[in-house]
Formats: sequence, C-alpha cells, structure tokens
Amino acid sequence: MPGELLSRLLAKIHRDDQRVIMGPGVGEDAAFVDFGDTLLVAKTDPVTFATDLIGWYTVQVNANDIACCGAVPKWFLATALFPVGATPDQVERVFDQLSEACDALGVTMIGGHSEITLDLPRPIISGTMLGEVTKGEEVMTAGARPGDRVILTKGIAIEGTSLLAREMRTQLISAGVAADVIDRAANYLYEPGISVVPEARAAHAAGGVTSMHDPTEGGLATALAEVATASATGVAINKDAVPVFQEAAELCAALRVDPWGLISSGALLITAGPERASDVIDAVNKAGITAVDIGEIRPPEDGLILRTGSVDKALPIFDRDELARVLAHVSRP
Repeated sequence: MPGELLSRLLAKIHRDDQRVIMGPGVGEDAAFVDFGDTLLVAKTDPVTFATDLIGWYTVQVNANDIACCGAVPKWFLATALFPVGATPDQVERVFDQLSEACDALGVTMIGGHSEITLDLPRPIISGTMLGEVTKGEEVMTAGARPGDRVILTKGIAIEGTSLLAREMRTQLISAGVAADVIDRAANYLYEPGISVVPEARAAHAAGGVTSMHDPTEGGLATALAEVATASATGVAINKDAVPVFQEAAELCAALRVDPWGLISSGALLITAGPERASDVIDAVNKAGITAVDIGEIRPPEDGLILRTGSVDKALPIFDRDELARVLAHVSRP
C-alpha cells in the first residue's frame, strides 16, 4: 500500500489507552502495550500468495517483526482460511507446519480460527504473534538518528528470489536459467533463510542498536524509506556495499525484476550509533550470519540517497513489490 495512503489512514486512528506505548505507524513492525516491567509486543501479518509452506512461512514472518523490536516471540494465533475443495490432508499439512515452526522457535500456539471459505483460489493464513521485552530495552523503527551507521545482514531479495524460483520455474527455464540455479534459489527460504530472529537477538545483545526493521514488501528500498519516515531522518546508502546473491541477481535479470524492490525477508536492517556499529557487526558475524555496513542515517533535509561510486541519486521508490508486479503480468503454470 502506498506510504501516503497508509499514513492518511493511520492518522484517523485515535488511541486513548495510555497503556499503548506504541500503536500503528508507517514503518513500525509491531505494537507495544505496557504490562508493568514488561512490554507486550503484538504483530499480525498474513501470507496470501500460493506456497506449499504457507503455515511455516506465516510463523517466520511474524516472529521476525517481534524480534526486530528487541523482543522474544512467545505466543502465536493463526486464522486459517481454506478454499472449498481443500482435503483433510491439505489442512493437516498446514497445521503441522504451524506447529513445527512454532516448536522450532520456542513459541506456543495458543489459538486462532479456521474455516472453509467461498471464492478463495488458495489457502490464506493470517498470523498474530505476541512477544515480550523488558521495558526500556524495546527497539522501534523510529529510533534511528543522524550519524547512525546502517547495517544489513545476509543480502537483499532472499525471500523474493525463493518465491520467484518456486512460482515461475517454467518461465525461468524458458529464459535460460539453469535448473540447478533455480533449485538453489528455491531453497533460499532455508539457506540463507528468511528468519532474522538469531541476528536480531545477537545485535540487540551487543548494545548500541537504535532501530531494527525487516525489509518485506517493497524490498530494501522501501524498508530504508520506512526507517527514514518513522525516524524523521534522511539516509545515504552505498549501493556497491549491499550484498546481492548470485542466484538472486540471475533470476531477477531473467525476469526483469529490480532486486531493490523485491520482498526481502531474511535480511535485517539495523541502525546503530557510530561508536557501537562495529560491535554490532562483530556480534552478528560471531552468530554465523554476515553483516555489513551499507551507509549512514542523515539529517532529514539530505533526503534519501543511493550512492554508486561518486554519483548520488535518489533512492528508488516502488509503488508495489516487484514480486506482485511480475506475477500479475507473467502467466504462471
């Protein structure tokens, strides 16, 4: 959804409950509710595209946003909608995925809702993840400050590359992409993986983190804009410092997709004070996850800058995610 429209819609929401420390806002990953010494952190996110891993997937994307707040994912609810004609085996497979993903993260599934729904072409699951964090240790997207370093883990377009490989294998083969490249790309969900919980915990424990954000719809470019919007800052990014995996580059080139606007769960965007940024990078690297410095948070009047060599351009803007664009215009099998 375009940022301007979302901002206008969210501005209509009135919050009278003083226990709501943070409610809805552009770029914020979750809400915070005061429970004394602890903040309850709440997040909801659906998975609406076709995937054979929809249950597992829903848990991951919701847990990521809890972790980005410096919190520990604890409790999960799922609303599972299945199309008419779904078989008991198909439904059971989704429920098994939900349970297995929760168990792997130490999360308890505490409820939800399920039904067979008319006019659905495929299953849709909306997850709600609850977590907790000690008051004073929470992290908000809005916490970035001018002078902070911008850190990125793993690389961009991890999630989107895997989905392109899984959804558009026939088109990729026709475009000349080798089958083994597509297979490796499809496995990106697991390796390097779309969970950012381990690196979020490592970065948070290192200290000095001012914000964390999960680059989802709209890719890294949109995530950077969301951090800047939430924090009322500018940002300058060194394009050459941003890691792009070989398979991601090849699949995106074959389908004419810009990886900067492609859904990118699996990467974690971190800002940290300049005096602590190297400690954060070291902590994430010691956790077995690559982290690199890709730029700097700037004053708001500097705008959103993408630097290539010595040339500065405006950070690209994507009205919608590149995955949604290409799936809408290219026939799938």
